[in-house]
Amino acid sequence: MFANTPKPPYYAVIFTAVRTDIDDDYAATSKLMRALASKVDGYLGIETAGDGVEITVSYWKDLNAIQQWRQNTDHQMAKSRGKKDWYQRYISRIAL
Repeated sequence: MFANTPKPPYYAVIFTAVRTDIDDDYAATSKLMRALASKVDGYLGIETAGDGVEITVSYWKDLNAIQQWRQNTDHQMAKSRGKKDWYQRYISRIAL
């Protein structure tokens, strides 16, 4: 499904990852993170794709909205769990 974004400019956060074999709570956590992100003022949508390499692109009105999401404590805990258990490699990029 495609995100219904407004006319640019807006920001995109591109998260690319290679998963580990550990799947414990991953799907539930991913679903929760999407729900929480959607409540941040300035969140515009999300798109995901993957087959061996996962790519998630979230769209944001401005850098302040991205910063609010980065500071969310549930998101911080999920990121920590991802580093520890779910991802072999990952990179996150922000683009205008």
